[in-house]
Amino acid sequence: MNQVTDLAQAALSIEAGLPMRVSPLQAGQGLHQHLPALQQLVAEHLEVSGGLLFSGFADVDVASFQQFAGAFGHPLLSYEFGSTPRSRVSAGGVYTSTEFPAHRPIPLHNEQAYTTEWPLRIWFYCAQAAEQGGETPIADSREVFRRIDPAIRQRFAERGLLYVRNYGNGLDLPWQQVFNTEDRQVVEQYCRARRIDFEWLGDDELCTRQLCQGVAQHPRTGDWVWFNQAHLFHLSALDADTQEVLVDAVGLEGLPRNVYFGDGTPIEASLLDEVRGVLDACTIRFPWRDGDILMLDNMLTAHARDPFKGPRKVVVAMAEAYGQEGFQ
Repeated sequence: MNQVTDLAQAALSIEAGLPMRVSPLQAGQGLHQHLPALQQLVAEHLEVSGGLLFSGFADVDVASFQQFAGAFGHPLLSYEFGSTPRSRVSAGGVYTSTEFPAHRPIPLHNEQAYTTEWPLRIWFYCAQAAEQGGETPIADSREVFRRIDPAIRQRFAERGLLYVRNYGNGLDLPWQQVFNTEDRQVVEQYCRARRIDFEWLGDDELCTRQLCQGVAQHPRTGDWVWFNQAHLFHLSALDADTQEVLVDAVGLEGLPRNVYFGDGTPIEASLLDEVRGVLDACTIRFPWRDGDILMLDNMLTAHARDPFKGPRKVVVAMAEAYGQEGFQ
């Protein structure tokens, strides 16, 4: 660190941990006034701590959030092959957080860990904190990896995972929304380029199957992380009544989403219950404040969403696409 940056960081309050908390010592100061120091902090600490929380900076809005997220050397990404509903907030790569009903929790996950391409960096901006609840819990994916039963970890690492998705049956997102196009040829090109098997069914239905990683190694730190969404895609993620209704309606093959081991054999629900227990044990919560920005290394740190009451607005940006070559 050079002397100028050292002096700049002296004007900040820095609290170690996950997330590392960074605030201006003088009230009324904006992100842009500290940008070089904040960029240096991210360069030095993001891949160590796993995440930084920028809090107490003045005049933060969607536009300044977009500028801030774009100030770290990589253009912001579009949200492609999504598994949850989001809406574009700006043309520059800012989206709403997952648009699930307020009463439903969203379990811990790493963004797009259900495919072989994902963003290495993800930001969340809290424009309006909920009246009650609505936190964005996080967890150290390295610690999750360490705590998972070694026998389970080995099965996921060696066998990989097969994600199966059905679109167009009215039970999940339509393929047009997932692939951001109305053109079937564009969908087919996207799938072929990423080794996603696809099959058109009926008039407007699509099934995709993709072999993906169960664990992953960070490309720069070398850390091994638990990196998948099996606990979200598996039928056991739903309550018993919903499981029964869905299976009766469309059968196992027609479920909106499901996941198997890479060879197509079923994953035991009890195994995923153990995984969920580890994720729960590793969960870290902090209260949102209006204007907060959370920056995560998407491989090192998982995120979630708690249920909430009252209005809530949190938007998201992602950058630095990365692919897991071993499963492509």
